[in-house]
Amino acid sequence: MGGARRSVIGFFVWCLPVFVAAALGGWASASAASFYGELNQPQWAPPGWLFGPVWSVLYALMAVSAWLVWRAHGWVAARGPLLLFLAQLVLNALWSWLFFAWHLGAAALVDIALLLVLIAATIVCFWRLHRIAAVLLWPYFAWVAFASVLNYAVWSLNPQVLAGVVSGISGQFG
Repeated sequence: MGGARRSVIGFFVWCLPVFVAAALGGWASASAASFYGELNQPQWAPPGWLFGPVWSVLYALMAVSAWLVWRAHGWVAARGPLLLFLAQLVLNALWSWLFFAWHLGAAALVDIALLLVLIAATIVCFWRLHRIAAVLLWPYFAWVAFASVLNYAVWSLNPQVLAGVVSGISGQFG
């Protein structure tokens, strides 16, 4: 397979897990606009409509970032950093389920804290392999850091709504 063709196919292959994570998070967030709007929020909380456009840009940057690392080094040489990238995608998608679908504010806060650590580790690993790929993840890290503080603030202001119960999770799939 030619280099250009391989590169284009590889780009779409790296878009797939990113957009699967986005879709899973979106599925969990189906009622996010009304739920988020009903929560007590800090004065500095962004309007709900802002999240969709921001996440769309961030997911695109994430896909390009992983693709650049893969294109420059291949799966074998970059397996560790790319697996780290995929692991953070899992936590990314899980957060929406924890917060919006299951109303588990504390669990969502733990998830997003771990997500921040994995994003930082991914940036460090990508930096060693492809600096532009690492830089493309900086806005993602910054937004998730902000979202972490917002998660804590909203959870603190809504303990009765975001207490969640683990047994309630099974009802989401029944």
